[in-house]
Amino acid sequence: MEERIRLVIQEALAELGASDSAFVVERPTDMGHGDYATNAALVAAKQLGKNPRELADSLAQTLTSSLGEIISHVAVAGPGFVNITLAREAIALAVAEVGSQGEAWGRGNEKSGKRTMVEYSNPNAFKEMHIGHLVGTIIGESLARLVENESAKVARATFGGDIGPNVAKALWGLQKKDMSEPSVREIGSAYSEGSNAYEADERAKKEIDALNKSIYAGDDHELMELWRKGRDVSVEEFRRIWRLLGTPFDFEFFDSDTTETGMRVVHDGLAKGVFEKSDGAIVYNGEKKGVHTMVFITSHDTPTYEAKDIGLAFLKEERWPSDTNIIVSGNEQIGRFKTVLAALADVAPLLAAKTKHVPHGFLKLASGKMSSREGNVITADAFIREVIEKASEKNADPLVAEQVAIGAIKYMILRQASGSDIIFDPEKSLSLEGDSGPYLQYALVRAKKILTYAENGVTGDAEPTVPYAIERLLIHYPEVAARAARELAPNLLVTYLTELAGEWNAFYASEQILGSSEEIYKERVARAFAQTMTNGLTLLGIPTPEKM
Repeated sequence: MEERIRLVIQEALAELGASDSAFVVERPTDMGHGDYATNAALVAAKQLGKNPRELADSLAQTLTSSLGEIISHVAVAGPGFVNITLAREAIALAVAEVGSQGEAWGRGNEKSGKRTMVEYSNPNAFKEMHIGHLVGTIIGESLARLVENESAKVARATFGGDIGPNVAKALWGLQKKDMSEPSVREIGSAYSEGSNAYEADERAKKEIDALNKSIYAGDDHELMELWRKGRDVSVEEFRRIWRLLGTPFDFEFFDSDTTETGMRVVHDGLAKGVFEKSDGAIVYNGEKKGVHTMVFITSHDTPTYEAKDIGLAFLKEERWPSDTNIIVSGNEQIGRFKTVLAALADVAPLLAAKTKHVPHGFLKLASGKMSSREGNVITADAFIREVIEKASEKNADPLVAEQVAIGAIKYMILRQASGSDIIFDPEKSLSLEGDSGPYLQYALVRAKKILTYAENGVTGDAEPTVPYAIERLLIHYPEVAARAARELAPNLLVTYLTELAGEWNAFYASEQILGSSEEIYKERVARAFAQTMTNGLTLLGIPTPEKM
């Protein structure tokens, strides 16, 4: 409906000579103002030198005459806003189509024919996945699904560190304990010990630095065998957590895959004047572009993360050419990525132009600290297990408890705008009242239960004289999903689904559905709600339990 309204306005403005006006057609915050509102008259009036109120009156008449079959009322408000109320029959028809479209309801085509790679999660081997990686995993997966929903072909990628100083610290710790078959926990402990020793013991620091160079060289058979075993153990644990979160990856890239290319590109850039020498290192002087100056190759001739990111950009293009490359990481990397993208723009401008960095905030715990074995880093595994344990108090079925816990975690992360920190309160996150994942899940479960009863046969075929509030909200789902994909903002969909669940609960509480004179119509509304909530939760990666 939004597109039909937009097209009529565009054609009307084009006839007046304002074809390039950047107006919006959107859902008003107050349903009392109609189903759609546009600022087209205000925007075009400046361009045309006309009175916005008079132009709004003209647009209202055009909309009424062109779309009379779907519009019941058009009103001009304020200095020139146009409010549009849809006809009951048009809303009823749209709601009826939800059930027939099923999983395809809300699917768009804005990115049809386009290829997008989304890189996210990015845990480092030889370290346990922590809650920062958990946040990135959840946001990245939702972005991938939202973009996919707009008919793009999407590849999911993750990029983990498996070579460098941090890996050397873990291997040093493992060698000291003579662990040839380490577990995930032992690797984490070894890294912690190596990291502490590196800061406190000069001899240990030299040994770890030597290990780092040896790993890059790859000429110590025993060391490399331990490195391969450690990496395999780490990655298998990551995959277990990804499966739990419903996140499949098409590509698992590692630092070691990108080192050679990154080094070559930086050295080529040095020869062309893109990079420069400084105290034996190769740096990118970012001042000329208003970004940080950073080292890309150290004085020991080893690449930094920045050089590896450059190598990764080329590797991605080689393995899976795309139109857009989205990278999800924490806020703390904003400055670093600005420098990397500035350098990439100098050596490969097309790769840089299609790369977008989406930062996310930190996950903070409302009650302070949850359980953490080392006392300073909260692992993703420990965090998820604790929320599942909390969910088990009200959900005896282990599967349901897991689905509720995952839903609670994902909701609290995705409800925040990009870059905002997340405050996680276990009690609020698991509440069935209001702003939570389980609130949405429970609303869906109740709707499905009603539909199960309705399968026994419905009789009442009367129809309401005016649309229910939930119907007027349901029709906006495709627009919300498309905007969330366009702006890479899952929080827009979270907000909408929360409002939708509230309208469903109000409808459920105030309307007799089964056995009423409008039973067929109301059952259709319930089915449309269930389908919309299912599709929306799927885009967020939130599980949809059959019972709660």
